[in-house]
Amino acid sequence: MRKYLWQIAIGIQLIILSSLLYYLHFKLFHDSHHIFIYLLGDIAFLPIDVLLITLILHNILTIREKRIKMQKLNMVIGTFFSEVGTRLIHLFAEHDATIEQIKNKLIPTAEWTAKDFDELLKIVEKHKFDTEIAGAKLDELRAYVLGKRDFLLGLLANPNLLEHDRFTDVLWAVFHLAEELAHRRSVLNLSQTDYVHLKGDMNRAYSRMAAEWVEYNKHLKDSYPYLFSLSVRTNPFNPSAKIEVT
Repeated sequence: MRKYLWQIAIGIQLIILSSLLYYLHFKLFHDSHHIFIYLLGDIAFLPIDVLLITLILHNILTIREKRIKMQKLNMVIGTFFSEVGTRLIHLFAEHDATIEQIKNKLIPTAEWTAKDFDELLKIVEKHKFDTEIAGAKLDELRAYVLGKRDFLLGLLANPNLLEHDRFTDVLWAVFHLAEELAHRRSVLNLSQTDYVHLKGDMNRAYSRMAAEWVEYNKHLKDSYPYLFSLSVRTNPFNPSAKIEVT
């Protein structure tokens, strides 16, 4: 209740000020008829005023503000894939035998439409990713992820993430994997139980990054064709992808 006290106080002061001005008008012109005509007219317009300002104008400004926030967020998502995500997906996909089932569908082109990306997203969300990284490769993964922990923390501190729960889940999944790996002195001689636990963390991060990668490429195809071209040429699911334009 206390946080609304200042609003109530301002409201009372405005009503008093309005009453004083009406009183001054009456004292100067002695025309109560004129005062009540305009007072009733102003009150009658209030519902329309509320409709125009609160419902229509407010919604337009809210939509515009949300669009600006999403643009900023997509820049953050792009930074994530550039710095961490693309490389991680590539490492996971290299050791995922199940990726052969959908690999041919994970190669978007300039001819794709939003519908194509939506269909691919459904496929990716239903697919059971199953990467098998162990031994020296797991140690390589550990070193790579630990080197990106500060970067991931910086992204998690970004307030724009509040607008995108799915990408926040991606970051938490990758950061959790980094924490799990950080707390192990070595990953070269893991017990079977511990490896299965780590494998679950890897596949969680892997599957969520894959879905976000599809959504992000859909955004690039629609808004930034030149960045989409780069993403196609660095496609982590396509072993034949080449950065050089041919």
